[in-house]
Amino acid sequence: MGSEGQRGPAAARGPGQGDPRALRRDCQHRIFVNRSLALEKIKCFGFDMDYTLAMYKSPDYEELAFNLLLEHLVAIGYPPEILAYKYDPTFPTRGLVFDALYGNLLKVDSHGNLLVCAHGFRFLKGAEILHYYPNKFIQRDDMKRFHILNTLFNLTEAHLYACLVDFFTNCSRYVNCDTGYKHGNLFMSFRSMFQDVREAMDHVHLSGCLKEKTLENLEKYVVKDPRVPLLLSRMKEVGKVFLATNSDYTYTDAIMSYLFDFSHGDKADVPQRPWRSYFDLIVVDTRKPLFFAEGTVLRQVDTDTGKLRIGTYTGPLQHCAVYSGGSSDVVCDLLGVKGKDILYMGDHIFGDILKSKKRQGWRTFLVVPELARELQVWTEKSELFEELRSLDLFLAELYQHLDSGSSERPDISSIKRRIQKVTHEMDMCYGKMGSLFRCGSRQTLFANQLMRYADLYAASFINFLYYPFSYLFRAPPVLVCSPQPLLLTCCASVSLPEGGMGLIEVLGRHPTPWLAGASLSLGALSTPSLGALSTPPQMAHESTVEHSRLDSGDAVTALPPWLAQHGDPGQQVPQDSSGEEEDDGEA
Repeated sequence: MGSEGQRGPAAARGPGQGDPRALRRDCQHRIFVNRSLALEKIKCFGFDMDYTLAMYKSPDYEELAFNLLLEHLVAIGYPPEILAYKYDPTFPTRGLVFDALYGNLLKVDSHGNLLVCAHGFRFLKGAEILHYYPNKFIQRDDMKRFHILNTLFNLTEAHLYACLVDFFTNCSRYVNCDTGYKHGNLFMSFRSMFQDVREAMDHVHLSGCLKEKTLENLEKYVVKDPRVPLLLSRMKEVGKVFLATNSDYTYTDAIMSYLFDFSHGDKADVPQRPWRSYFDLIVVDTRKPLFFAEGTVLRQVDTDTGKLRIGTYTGPLQHCAVYSGGSSDVVCDLLGVKGKDILYMGDHIFGDILKSKKRQGWRTFLVVPELARELQVWTEKSELFEELRSLDLFLAELYQHLDSGSSERPDISSIKRRIQKVTHEMDMCYGKMGSLFRCGSRQTLFANQLMRYADLYAASFINFLYYPFSYLFRAPPVLVCSPQPLLLTCCASVSLPEGGMGLIEVLGRHPTPWLAGASLSLGALSTPSLGALSTPPQMAHESTVEHSRLDSGDAVTALPPWLAQHGDPGQQVPQDSSGEEEDDGEA
């Protein structure tokens, strides 16, 4: 991979002097950086299973879960008419907040400022929003009222809330109230609706009906990629590999057997081998995020029957053995590694990423499947971003020679209207709720959490296949303050081959314009990021400001088992002061 910098005439210019665009990887293969990480220092690679190693096909998998939820709600007394609703993948996005008082779905920034507000499928504007939220702001630490829908499993839940609100709002049998619906002497609050949906989610996961339906048609619901065994075999050559999943052994074995079921092994001329042979340690029933705290009793699994053996396992690590429960401390002890030696990959910010970093100091890689779509839109709709850039420059010209003593007031009303129109058009390219990462020029809560807690992130862990294990992922410096407008060239990472000069992989445009400030390089001021178009880039010190309580992780033991894997969707991500820069690659 390091040879990518030696193409054409650029090679004759000497190290570090070639065309940066010639060094960039394919857009869909890139890994993006929030904190520097030297891959050669990683001694152990850890994986979650659901939505990480095992990617579920969208929207088929979400449709399955959605239909099961509807069936359960009807079974407990909801009107059978709701069965007419179909899952719409263009509506929900992760990171939405459900207001259990007024029944609204909200898209907010990291401080609780409202970006989008929907009641059912109707988007509220102006006076309607002010009726519910006079300051266009929510107190995110009110966790009994505001519930964050942060996981990929929450996509169906978010859509179901919208469907139920839409149905009862438009059903003539029910009287609309601010906090729910009235039918005769009965009153159904939005809070009780929320509780019913949460109980339905518990039922779908705990009863095993979702898993059963998935296993009945694996080809329809699970992505099978021959690159998975190839990458894991390469990782095992340079370090240790472990699996830590909340799923039980029976389901894990079925899913993993399917993922590794090829006519050959990791190479065409190598015979197929059991999936367990790709891992040094396998732990099921981990009950994350409890797994990253005190954990549970470590037991050994009988792989023939799937049953647990009696008593706590206290012996050494056994090859191809499977364990149940335990804790992250047990993983470190069995594998003989320390926290900083581990790079753990998962899909959930709270259950996988935040807790592994805060409690154990593990390095973290967040899987963001939506990133592939976001990058596609960014590429296909580049003319919209260019128009925003032009409008921003025009605004700068109008104010260029004015100061506090100027009486002149430029008329910018038409420019503001045009910015709003282009921004709305841009947001709608991503879906009805807009981008996962931004709303116009403002960063979403999800984007802020990603920047704070994930060292690396990409659409898939498979992207490691396109980087050498000697790679240095370098987070470029970000100015504490920057004037507006500032046009920035954006950098994803730096490769430092042994004994060689650093080769900067620079993207022609910022691949994630919504995350301005997460990985910006100030080496050349030529190509804009979206963050530079309307507002200065997010400053490093600003990204740690949250309206949330310091830590509520001690309460995670009350979560149901299926929910514990992904964290409580209503759980606020606590503040973290552990975002220090690593010394990787520092001269």
